Amino acid sequence: MLAGLGAVREDVAEWYRDLHAHPELGFREHRTAALAAGHLRSWGFTVTEGVGGTGVVGVLANGPGPAVLLRAELDALPGVERTGLPYAAPAGANGEAPASAMHACGHDVHMACLLGAARLLAGAPEAWGGTLVAVFQPSEENAEGARALVEGGLAGLIPRPEVALAQHVFHAPAGYVGTRQGPFLSAADTLRIVVHGRGAHGSQPEASVDPVVLAAMVVLRLQTIVAREIGPAERAVVTVSGVHAGGDAPNVIPDSAELTVNIRAFDEDVRGRVTEAVTRMVRAECQASRSPREPEFEHLSAFPPTVNDAAATARVAAAFARHFGGDARTAEPLSPSDDFTEISRALGVPAVFWVIGGTDPERYAAAERAGTVARDVPVNHSPYFAPVPRPTLDVGVRALVVAALTWLGGSGPG
Repeated sequence: MLAGLGAVREDVAEWYRDLHAHPELGFREHRTAALAAGHLRSWGFTVTEGVGGTGVVGVLANGPGPAVLLRAELDALPGVERTGLPYAAPAGANGEAPASAMHACGHDVHMACLLGAARLLAGAPEAWGGTLVAVFQPSEENAEGARALVEGGLAGLIPRPEVALAQHVFHAPAGYVGTRQGPFLSAADTLRIVVHGRGAHGSQPEASVDPVVLAAMVVLRLQTIVAREIGPAERAVVTVSGVHAGGDAPNVIPDSAELTVNIRAFDEDVRGRVTEAVTRMVRAECQASRSPREPEFEHLSAFPPTVNDAAATARVAAAFARHFGGDARTAEPLSPSDDFTEISRALGVPAVFWVIGGTDPERYAAAERAGTVARDVPVNHSPYFAPVPRPTLDVGVRALVVAALTWLGGSGPG
């Protein structure tokens, strides 16, 4: 089947460039979803659109055998791309909104690879038997899309799969394929916190309760959670990703400040302890600053931890080792998050999530020799993140096909 990759390679690259140049934010992925649906229909899939908002579900039945679900994400990130690529998203690209969007997480790679794998499988029905389910999920970045698919009736649209499979490109050298049994990606919670003060003239700070100073104290205090409340053998991240206060006039102390806090952990107990510590410290700093009102907390998003089924992952890892050789390795736990687990958990099936590299191998090796990987190799969500099309796309297509055939392999329909 993979001998046919050469015939579709240019199409996969063109889909990737097109998707990269036309990013759309979560639940606004109308053009992107239509593109995926159109291709699936042309290859014989039964397609349902608008699942969970803008999701696309394609089902290709090929005789008796198990069903396998493959997932990719439709959405992009807000922000302005700075890669300088000829197919870079223009400033202002964002579906229906005026602000900019960019495929800085790699979802364009995931979609192009899933389309390539679907085309190869559809084109070689004699090589496998069962049912292929291709799911294009909306709004992964907001941790809402997988749940929306489930609530939108995904289970009723597909035969119950024996396994759910997904992959993610990141800043390892292109060619790398990494699997891991058990906990792999962290859980993540994003909180919006508002702390209240008392506004005054900038020349009379004694008449105020300054929320800017209060917010600064909160930022510094939260950095002690991982350093002083989480054990060295445990893993957690606390990031204050936004602080907003004042700005109406340079001589006005504002009434309030808003912080955005992102929490990541691999263990539910650690996740709970970190969240409790954030709440406790914010309240304590507000009390210490004589804040006139209690702080406000809003839970903006929550990603579950990604935990791979041990037996299913071992099966995929063995297939990857046979196919990719030394490029197939055991990956370390990663602190990014994904809501893919919501799908497998709702369907009650084992899940396998793996990663592939997307950085030019020579560039990565040079940075590694210089000890400058963190500085010189753009990571996911950077406006400079741009996976090299080759061999990234080839590896992504091959990985999906190899993993799917681990269950669908056989003599084809009876």
